[in-house]
Amino acid sequence: MPIGGIWVDRSHGPAMNMLFRVLGDFVVLVHLFWIIFLFFGAMLGVKHKGIRIIHLSGLCFAILIQVFDWYCPLTHLEFWLKSKADPGATYAGSFIAHYAEKLVYLELSRSLVFVLTIFLCAFNGWFYLKKRSIRARRSLKNSPAS
Repeated sequence: MPIGGIWVDRSHGPAMNMLFRVLGDFVVLVHLFWIIFLFFGAMLGVKHKGIRIIHLSGLCFAILIQVFDWYCPLTHLEFWLKSKADPGATYAGSFIAHYAEKLVYLELSRSLVFVLTIFLCAFNGWFYLKKRSIRARRSLKNSPAS
């Protein structure tokens, strides 16, 4: 039966309902940690190239989501999992997920979210460039004079 544009199979039992609910809550927590990583990932990215690549890619994707008015794939996954558990209570869940959802899905205007995303990217770019210039100055100080 289609619910909200998603085909929902109600033939699974209570154990599967619980599994889908737990997986949905887990996706909310992953989503929250991803957002935190986008804010503070530059602190790890300056020391680890792999983390920097993931962080900068995530920031670019955040810009794309805002420019094209898309939803994050984690939002779609969470909604699908929770609708599989109980189509009537898509956003009801555990205590942790309830508060994590309030942080992930703040009630902000689209334009404010766009401005905040640009600010977040600019701040992280500045952070990366600042750390790079500090490292360059240190290496010049430590190099033997020619």
